[in-house]
Amino acid sequence: MTSPIPCGRFAPSPTGLLHPGSLLAAFGSWLLARHAGGLWRLRIEDVDPPRTVPGAAQAQLRTLADFGLAHDGPVLWQSERNAVYQAALDGLLASDLAFVCHCSRSDLAASGGIHHRCVARSPRPDPAVRFRVLPGSMVRFVDGLRGPQQQDVHAEVGDFVLRRADGCWAYQLAVVVDDAAQGVTEVVRGADLLDSTARQILLQQALGLAVPRYWHLPLLLDAPGHKLSKSLAALPVDSARPLPVLRQLWALLGQPPAALDDCEDLPALLQAARHAFDPARLPRQDILLADGALSAPMLQNPLSPT
Repeated sequence: MTSPIPCGRFAPSPTGLLHPGSLLAAFGSWLLARHAGGLWRLRIEDVDPPRTVPGAAQAQLRTLADFGLAHDGPVLWQSERNAVYQAALDGLLASDLAFVCHCSRSDLAASGGIHHRCVARSPRPDPAVRFRVLPGSMVRFVDGLRGPQQQDVHAEVGDFVLRRADGCWAYQLAVVVDDAAQGVTEVVRGADLLDSTARQILLQQALGLAVPRYWHLPLLLDAPGHKLSKSLAALPVDSARPLPVLRQLWALLGQPPAALDDCEDLPALLQAARHAFDPARLPRQDILLADGALSAPMLQNPLSPT
C-alpha cells in the first residue's frame, strides 16, 4: 500500500481573533504540510455554542487569507456535523465502549474529577455520555517534537466525556471524527493539547480510525510565564502587516531569518519559507518572550463578544 499524501490542518475555535500563539500554530502546521508537498485543511471548531463569539470565525478566515495561508478543500464546520458525531457515539454505545453517566462535577469532587465508576446521588434529566477507559489503558506514542510520550489514561484521566450534559459534543470525540474525515496525517498544534492526545488515540482505536502523527509546537509565554493567549488575549495579530509578522513567527519556529531576507511580497515569502523550512529546527520547549519581543503583530481593536 502506498502512504497517504501528507495532510495537516488548522482548527481554531471561534472564541475571538487570532492571536500570535494561534497564528504560530497555523503557520507551523502550514509549513510542515507544504514543505512535504502535502495538503492543508481548515476546520472551524464551533462545537461549543456558549463559547462561540459571533463573527469570530469569519474574522479568523479573513486573517488566514490576509497572511496567504490558503487551505485545500472546503472549510469544515463542526456545528454542521451533529449526525456524524451521533453515528460515532451510537457505535461506541452499541459496543459498550461508551455509557450514559448521571454523575455531576460535585459527585466526582472526592476523586478529583476522575471517573472510574458512577457515583451519582440521583438520576439527571440530562446525563452525559462517557468513554469507558479500562484499567491498564496505557497509551504510548512518539511526538514529532517532544519525543516518546505515555499516559495511563485510566489512572490519570478516567472515563472521559463524549457528549456533555448540556447536549454539546465534547472536543475529544469531534476532533477525532473530523481529523479522520479530512484525511489528516499530521496533527500540528500547541503543546497545551499534548495531554489530550492519549484520549484521542484511544478513541481512534475504538472507532477503527487511523492514528495520525502528532507534533506539539511550543507555546508562546509572556515574561511572567503566562500563556500569551491568556495574558494578551485582546491583542490579535496585525493582518495589515503580514510580512513582518510572518518573519517574527518564522524566527520563533527556529528557522533561519536570512532565508526570507530577499522576499519583498507575500507570495515570495511563503514560497521561500516552504522550501527553506526545516522541521528539525523546530524548538522543543515553550518560548518565553521578553517584554516587547513581538514588535508589530497586534491590532488596536479586539473583537467584541457582543
